[in-house]
Amino acid sequence: MSQTCDQATTRSAALFDTAKRLLPGGVNSPVRACHAVGGSPRFLARAQGARVFDVDGNEYVDLVGSWGPAIVGHAHPHVVEAISRTAADGISFGACCELEQQLAEIVVGAIPSLEMLRFVNSGTEATMSAMRLARGATGRTKILKFLGGYHGHVDSLLVSAGSGAATFGSPDSAGVPTAFAESTLLAPYNDLEATAQLLEEHAKDVAAVIVEPVAGNMGYVEPVDGFLSGLRSLCDRHGALLVFDEVMTGFRVGWGGYQNICGVRPDLTCLGKVIGGGMPVAAYGGPRELMSKISPLGPVYQAGTLSGNPVGMAAGIATLTLCKENGFYASLSQTAKRLADGLANAATRAGAQLQTASTGGMLGMTLSPKPVRNFDDANACNQDAFGKFYRAMLSRGVWLPPSGYEAMFVSAAHDDEAIDTVVQSAAESFESISPIVTNHNAP
Repeated sequence: MSQTCDQATTRSAALFDTAKRLLPGGVNSPVRACHAVGGSPRFLARAQGARVFDVDGNEYVDLVGSWGPAIVGHAHPHVVEAISRTAADGISFGACCELEQQLAEIVVGAIPSLEMLRFVNSGTEATMSAMRLARGATGRTKILKFLGGYHGHVDSLLVSAGSGAATFGSPDSAGVPTAFAESTLLAPYNDLEATAQLLEEHAKDVAAVIVEPVAGNMGYVEPVDGFLSGLRSLCDRHGALLVFDEVMTGFRVGWGGYQNICGVRPDLTCLGKVIGGGMPVAAYGGPRELMSKISPLGPVYQAGTLSGNPVGMAAGIATLTLCKENGFYASLSQTAKRLADGLANAATRAGAQLQTASTGGMLGMTLSPKPVRNFDDANACNQDAFGKFYRAMLSRGVWLPPSGYEAMFVSAAHDDEAIDTVVQSAAESFESISPIVTNHNAP
């Protein structure tokens, strides 16, 4: 059985102690506290290419990628230069700038369902604003979402959410008024029949159906054949808007997003992460008719002091310019698939039942004897075993998402050496925690 390698964590531990006096739980986003996987967080000092480095000098192959944005690798010279050049002329104006138009042209040109968009500062802002627009456009109040789907910490959408909410065993958040939660309908992901029944029962009340076309916050869960096209048909039948939350998948799984892969066109699209190249940039958009209902053209109000700030726009332009190069996504897909296959093979050799899949630069692994199709499947997986695997991988220099409910990401900077390191580390880690019970219900 392989032994884990010793790592110094003294400075991270000291920083965490200080942080706990100043920040709730010592963190600014709950999953970072590492409660789901045990131990305490490592504090990062820098990142370069496919690797991150903590304050104690430890180096890791990174499969988090700042939760998706680092698609061209960390600190890519082209992106850093664009940020530096733009920042020298001013970090934020709170006014119109030409770079907004340039980034908007790229995004709108890549996604056929978009004619106009509005830049905001986070994925949460994007989904919140899209829901307000959907309600304003339809005159209806209810939103239908899917169990385990996470669309940011919007009150009416933080109901049976995945990711951090699931990690802490609290799908609903305190502080969300009952009236808000009652405006949200819930259906199992990949269950078209249950969705149809809910829409039939609330036909005149549902403003929008919001869905991650590939779920990334209950693990990595792909849509079954006909699910997304079925949602499109149901929304058309009942007069509801179909909203794709592509904050995670947009420009990550392919040029534009997953809608360009599956061929289903939503009414509204929410974007983030990659389009800002790591800066706080997000957007929501759709056809001109719908977007013209946004203030100052229409009655639906939404604003943001830092929206469209020049530094964020420059980072997004530089990143998407690199993504558009010939062969970028083919190479990225090949890297992700090679990693997914390598993880699966390593698990099999150790006697663990592991599900892996990938699309573009996004992939997932779940300790489960069967494919994960919905939130119930994800909850049946052994999160304790994942925690042991996480700690074993961390000790071997691999930086994984600190929750079994999260997707993983590779970048253009992940070369053969990086992938080989992860796969070898996985083989040793699976061996070190064997035997593994992959499902809570297993004997």
